[in-house]
Amino acid sequence: MVNPDRRYMTRSQAEAAQIDEGLRSYMLRVYNYMSLGVAFTGAIAMLVAMNPALVQAMAGGLFWVFFIGILGLGFMAPKLMMTKSVGVAQLCFWAYAAMWGALLGPIFYAYLAVDPMLIPQAFFVTAGAFAGMSLLGYTTKKNLAPMGAFLAMATIGILIALLVNVFFLQSSGFELILSIVIVLVFAGLTAYETQMIKNMYYETDGGDVLTRKAIFGAFMLYGAFVTMFIWILNLLAMLRGE
Repeated sequence: MVNPDRRYMTRSQAEAAQIDEGLRSYMLRVYNYMSLGVAFTGAIAMLVAMNPALVQAMAGGLFWVFFIGILGLGFMAPKLMMTKSVGVAQLCFWAYAAMWGALLGPIFYAYLAVDPMLIPQAFFVTAGAFAGMSLLGYTTKKNLAPMGAFLAMATIGILIALLVNVFFLQSSGFELILSIVIVLVFAGLTAYETQMIKNMYYETDGGDVLTRKAIFGAFMLYGAFVTMFIWILNLLAMLRGE
């Protein structure tokens, strides 16, 4: 059956409508992949948190193994996802989500012992902030590329500041400031990355290309979401004095 609205469209209007439908479908795939990745990470984190032996192992040398693995995969995965097969893209995404889950396990264990409600509260705050910033990135007409470049550089400074505080300063006041800065930076990155992912869509993309782009987009947004969640959780705990 012919859509009655389309009978009176010009050719350019019909093409634009087709692109809009394709874009919405593509972005929905991005968000679905990201949501599944977050759920997978949460399941692994809870599995680790409920097993004291795994928590103890993660608190030792395994923590740094997974930390370095996350940094390395975060650097290498985008290129692999965009140049290799869908299977490789899937492997990178799920391995990344699994390593984050293992890393979050000891954090969940600590917060569950103090206040079990902190984790769901931090999740809902993160989800609200993420949704708002992603919607902003999707709908704004302003080019966010300059902001994204600045924020990407800021993450390097944040990483250095974190390491300095962990190994040298060990200041709770500095940690509080860092938590706020990190949340703001990754909220901004969420908007920028959403716009970038949207702009990556082309109507002529084939099935595999579009799937790899969707996985790559989910990978980017997933990283921003999890980072925001960790530091919102830390921020809520510090504000409560826990």
